[in-house]
Amino acid sequence: MLQAVKSANPGSGDEPWVGRSIERVEDAALLSGRGRFIDDLGVQPGTLHATILRSPHAHADILSIDVEAAKRLPGVAAVLTGSDVKAVTTSLVVGVKAPVECWPIAMDRVRYVGEPVALVVATDRARAEDAAELINVEYRPRAAVVDPLGTLVSGAPVLHEGFPGNLASDRHFRYGDPEKAFADAPHRFSIDIRYPRNSCTPIETYGVVASHDAGEDAYEVLANFQGPFSIHTVIARALKVPGNRLRLRTPPDSGGSFGVKQGVFPYIVLIAAAARVTGRPVKWIEDRLEHLTASVSATNRATTLSAAVAADGKILALDWDQVEDCGAHLRAPEPATLYRMHGNLTGAYDIRHVKIRNRVVVTNKTPTGLNRGFGGPQVYFALERLVQRIAIGLGLDPLDVIKRNLIDAGAFPYRTATGALLDSGNYQEAVALAVEQGRLAALKAKRDEARAQGRLYGIGFTAVVEPSVSNMGYITTVLTAAERRKAGPKNGAQATATVGLDPVGSVTVHVASVPQGQGHRTVLSQVVADVFGLQPKDIRVNTEIDTAKDAWSIASGNYASRFAAAVAGTAKIAAERVAGRLARIAASQLNVEAADIVFAKGFVASRHNPENRIAFSRVAALSHWSPGSLPDDAGQTIRETVFWTPPELTPPDEDDRINSSLCHGFIFDFCGVEIDPTTLETRIDRYVTMHDCGTILHPAMVNGQIRGGFTQALGAALYEEYAYAEDGSFLTGTLADYLLPTTTEVPEPQIIHMETPSPFTPLGAKGVGEGNCMSTPVCLANAVADALGIADITLPLVPARLAELVRGAEPPPPAGGATAAPVREGDRRLRGEGQASVKGAPEQVWAMLLDPATLQSVIPGCQRVDKITDTHFRADVTLGIGPVSGRYRADVELFDLDPPRAVTLRGGATGALGFGNAEGRITLAPDGNGGTKLTYSYDAAIGGKVASIGGRLLDGATRVIIGQFFTALARKAGGGGAEGGFSLFALLAKVASLFGGRR
Repeated sequence: MLQAVKSANPGSGDEPWVGRSIERVEDAALLSGRGRFIDDLGVQPGTLHATILRSPHAHADILSIDVEAAKRLPGVAAVLTGSDVKAVTTSLVVGVKAPVECWPIAMDRVRYVGEPVALVVATDRARAEDAAELINVEYRPRAAVVDPLGTLVSGAPVLHEGFPGNLASDRHFRYGDPEKAFADAPHRFSIDIRYPRNSCTPIETYGVVASHDAGEDAYEVLANFQGPFSIHTVIARALKVPGNRLRLRTPPDSGGSFGVKQGVFPYIVLIAAAARVTGRPVKWIEDRLEHLTASVSATNRATTLSAAVAADGKILALDWDQVEDCGAHLRAPEPATLYRMHGNLTGAYDIRHVKIRNRVVVTNKTPTGLNRGFGGPQVYFALERLVQRIAIGLGLDPLDVIKRNLIDAGAFPYRTATGALLDSGNYQEAVALAVEQGRLAALKAKRDEARAQGRLYGIGFTAVVEPSVSNMGYITTVLTAAERRKAGPKNGAQATATVGLDPVGSVTVHVASVPQGQGHRTVLSQVVADVFGLQPKDIRVNTEIDTAKDAWSIASGNYASRFAAAVAGTAKIAAERVAGRLARIAASQLNVEAADIVFAKGFVASRHNPENRIAFSRVAALSHWSPGSLPDDAGQTIRETVFWTPPELTPPDEDDRINSSLCHGFIFDFCGVEIDPTTLETRIDRYVTMHDCGTILHPAMVNGQIRGGFTQALGAALYEEYAYAEDGSFLTGTLADYLLPTTTEVPEPQIIHMETPSPFTPLGAKGVGEGNCMSTPVCLANAVADALGIADITLPLVPARLAELVRGAEPPPPAGGATAAPVREGDRRLRGEGQASVKGAPEQVWAMLLDPATLQSVIPGCQRVDKITDTHFRADVTLGIGPVSGRYRADVELFDLDPPRAVTLRGGATGALGFGNAEGRITLAPDGNGGTKLTYSYDAAIGGKVASIGGRLLDGATRVIIGQFFTALARKAGGGGAEGGFSLFALLAKVASLFGGRR
């Protein structure tokens, strides 16, 4: 019956709205500044504001937390530490079954820089931040480990006793007969890959507004999360309430996510706990420094990949050894990043024998989570780099090796060795189309010409399968078959959509999928307009979520590129069910058969007699106004809610085969790059990307998604890396150090399409938008390797890294002359020397340096100096440059005193935002004019988040603070000028303060 319901696009014959690039519904508000993001929305009167005090250490025991001074500050409602949060919550779900707890705030020990240590709640954010400055935390640092392979070494610092040797999971898999394939193959090629950490960095950071109803012990939370709604269960469990007492809502707009917003859920628990303790609503908005340091990032992975290869380049078997670094805590859904691609480890290639070892480890870095591409970049960087190595090793063209291994066009649906069911495709035709339209022959000629001129020019290729609509059950592949039987089956990808008709016949659509710029409202209006024969402007789409009122499932949410394939398709099914009932109603009124009914141009009409018709709005409103007049078999047409899940997504089988995703698009990329021979900067000359994402619903938005993914992938390839020092200090905590591509660095890719509709989705659509995050980094790396003639290459492809590959390690600088040069080895280090002139004899200056009252008056920002002994001082200092400030405590002792000629000072400074230690030698000598010439040298080390500030700011600010100190000292001594100088108090306080006053 439903197949008999026809629709046509009004105004343009039978041309449907789907497949057309209509104007986006969302743009009018967004482009005129009328977007409604979480921080734009009003809050209840009496709402409090929270700020988070974070750990400056990567690994340390918390010996004590003194919050009394913070609590006494006017306007402070509460200060919560680990014990306070533990009293009203329970541990978050850990990604594997192990005797390990995972809290949203540190309990007795911190395990990464930026981990929450205390939460301050006050009448406004500024008061909360001021109070956080007054919290005194005493730490006992532990050794840290940041390397995923180093964390497995015997004797490495252990993060969790429940993860012996820092190993959270170790699973072996075997498909086919890989041992025989390797034994019989004439060639074996291997590659070692270290894929770095990076993140997608949305414009809008995390935001949470939470309240607690003490009468019902229920929570209401507004947060800019994206789902999946599995976090609802995780949060409810952590807050110790049943699911029906946790209401999650989303704001109308979200400023990007790309997966990252999933990681807000620990903060939802933390802010909800604060609302319960204070009895008032609490709001928290994350700032940029917090987001870079302590939100989730993509996993970094160490991979050894080997291939058994025939003489013609055919890959016979693969052997994967993957070590996944999930950071300090294994928060659900991790280790999902490792297992999302499990069914796709053979990529676009027909490889029947596979051996896998997957290890999941913890390190002293931020916990990881969803990021665009979600496991694909790590897999394809290894696989496609290996394909190029095979081609070079066998003296073949890399493109020929790719084509020789592609799955045959007649093999679809194709079951991979590891279990994925690739729904449709013609990879050979897609490659041929890209080669022709992308003018590969001309690009090769250009490369030959450039090389003849001595230029560094290379071409890179990659072919990847882009999975979408994740199977909920894939994460259970981390369990053995026996463990899965005990836990019960998990599978599917349920999507939800509701289509409703109001009393005037207007159509409303609601879906449980929170958009972050994908154009949900526009596409859904097209899909539903086609079913009802209306115009998209006639359809009202609501994408806000309220778990207390809306239809949703644990699989609901906007992730894994599931919107077009699953969510929009489900909306189509819901609309068709309503249309089928409307057809029966109209047929009875028009005296025709239901099969003769067509929806077109705002009417419901007879196909054979278009003049025999009735207005759509009249038929649509009838269930409201006259339900008694409906045909007996019609049913109500007020609202239809559909829950759809594809039968192809089953749990892992007994042999660990898993169809980890429903749909599988295909991407074939090639590019030409030129390397500057002097700077070794990479310039993209041409980038061609071919996409088969099934049925295209809105061509312009598909191309926009591809451009967005390409831009983020370009950043991952050329600029972006979350860098950590050996002690776990985070080195890229500002956008001066974590570099993002801008419009001036992003070339326009040539986008080519072909469409092989998916037989598994209602609209034939597959996911799109994540694929270039998987394909582009390795495509560019292959091109750079081709240009430079090198075998091994590591992301990001920054000029300094390429220079080391091409020219070897940089020689040390010549001796003498250099001052204040930072060296990133372990702690950030600052070394310097200089001199200053001060009026007054050395004896006078010596006395001033040892006088607490004088020091307090001349050290910038000093609040107090206490003299413990004649050679031991303590000081409280508040310092900052611009918006970056903080309160720090310095402890200094004097050694090797030679009064009044020389002294060595040694000590440390700690604060909420960082820590440091230093040693300096000061000598005083008469200058022959009644004054004193001071010379100094110092060696300072800094750690914690202060180390994330770029060397440019840090070194410059250190010189400023030294100058300020000696200028003040000269004034105190009776005038004179300072050429530079050294103050251990000032230096330590300043380097600590530079890590950021606004947490």
